[in-house]
Amino acid sequence: MKNKIRILLSGLSIFLMTSCADNLELTPISSISDANFWRTPDQFDAFVSGLHAQFRANNGAFQSLGEMRADIFGTDPPSASAFTGEATQGLERMWQNSLDLDNSGVSNFGGFYYNIDQINLLISKLNTTSVVASVDKNYYLGIAYGMRAFYYFQLVRSWGGVVIQTDPVTSVNVSGLSKAASPVADVLTLIKSDIDNSVTSFATDYTFRNSKSFWSKSATLMLKAEVYLWTSYRGGGVADAGLAQAALADIQANAAGLALLPNFADVFSSTNRGNNEIIFASRYKYQEANMNFVSSSFVPQSGLIANFYDSVGNRKFTSTVDNWGGLLRAPVTIATFRKFKDSDSRKWASIQPAYTYPAGTYVIAGCFTNKFQGEQQSGVRQYTNDYPIYRYADLLLLLAEAKIAQSQDPSNEINLVRARAFGTAYSSTVQGYPNQAIDANPQEAILQERLFEFVFEGKRWYDLRRMGDSFVYAHTSVLSSDSYKLLWPIDRTALTNNRGLAQNPGYAGF
Repeated sequence: MKNKIRILLSGLSIFLMTSCADNLELTPISSISDANFWRTPDQFDAFVSGLHAQFRANNGAFQSLGEMRADIFGTDPPSASAFTGEATQGLERMWQNSLDLDNSGVSNFGGFYYNIDQINLLISKLNTTSVVASVDKNYYLGIAYGMRAFYYFQLVRSWGGVVIQTDPVTSVNVSGLSKAASPVADVLTLIKSDIDNSVTSFATDYTFRNSKSFWSKSATLMLKAEVYLWTSYRGGGVADAGLAQAALADIQANAAGLALLPNFADVFSSTNRGNNEIIFASRYKYQEANMNFVSSSFVPQSGLIANFYDSVGNRKFTSTVDNWGGLLRAPVTIATFRKFKDSDSRKWASIQPAYTYPAGTYVIAGCFTNKFQGEQQSGVRQYTNDYPIYRYADLLLLLAEAKIAQSQDPSNEINLVRARAFGTAYSSTVQGYPNQAIDANPQEAILQERLFEFVFEGKRWYDLRRMGDSFVYAHTSVLSSDSYKLLWPIDRTALTNNRGLAQNPGYAGF
């Protein structure tokens, strides 16, 4: 895959961006390169690899949009900085929900329109080419429609109505740089249409390519379940929940080899890529790509963490063993850590607590995420774990949610996840659904289970938003009196560059 990406991004110029394209929030294609491309199957394959490389580059935005405004990250009072003393550098605006057009948290719509335009180009070329074998053409169309739907679903859940662009931008008309956003209903219609086109293109092909680092039919069906659960709470009701359930059942029936791994931590190991639990993940490899968004904000400097202690290991951290080598701008709150039971393996595989040790007693100082620990290369930590977008635990909990929406019993799916989490400590009468106190409210039970399962996988904010505004108000710093904050503000640059856009209501324009 690396060689193909280099061919696409280095040897060719079809992915080049121009300043005019930035103003449009869309990317024009170099006509010179375009004229010399699309002549062989290998060139199409290289382009598809490039789409996935760019998708990987968007993971930081996916994580921010899906999680940073929820109730996982934050500094612990009375300090406004991380427990290590590192400054939050404006990230606190996300969990404090104090964003505005100059401090938007995520700008330029996450940079998603860049890859959307490449997808538009691929669809156009696939629909007119005769050089690609039909089995590959259909698979690539399945990828393209599914991935475009995924991008637009991120956009509509975050900003509401957004600009719809389904044709490739091959030239720039200076007089046409202004384009208005389409209503939410129209964006959702496009998303559902793209999902249908993806499913139709894949047909009966449920195979996974490139060790599950390529989009697949199962990825599209996972997206379909998410979309229809979203709309089930927004007028679609039982019918949409049923369509979500059918999509998930389709995966279970036809995608071979998917299952929960016995050990939760093994899902994320850099030596266990494309494992049975993964449905779709972005691939990172040493000397190809690093998860820079992890080291830039979510793990501490090695020298600073060495001032603290690991109570489980009964030891002081050292800069050689605990060489995180990052910057801790966004700690996990102690409150989040304490929500987990100690017997839940996800607690220790997802979050690293740090303690002081005054008078021989451990006192918790703060926490940070440790789900993606990377690998050691010559004494340097390289963040080369794959980043899961969809995995089988997600399927089970979405299926449980769809069942609850239809007044069906979700215990089988929830308890599979809980049993894996607690291992030998699991007791169906204690941890099993519906025997925990939270199970009296099935929706809250699902939300809690998904919180425990998906810390740092970019899902919590979207989970709360999906189930309804009241869940956002109950679990985050957003107040019901500030309901406009359910959407993200559009940044000043985006509004300046596209005068057809209007700021989301409630936020100041310019």
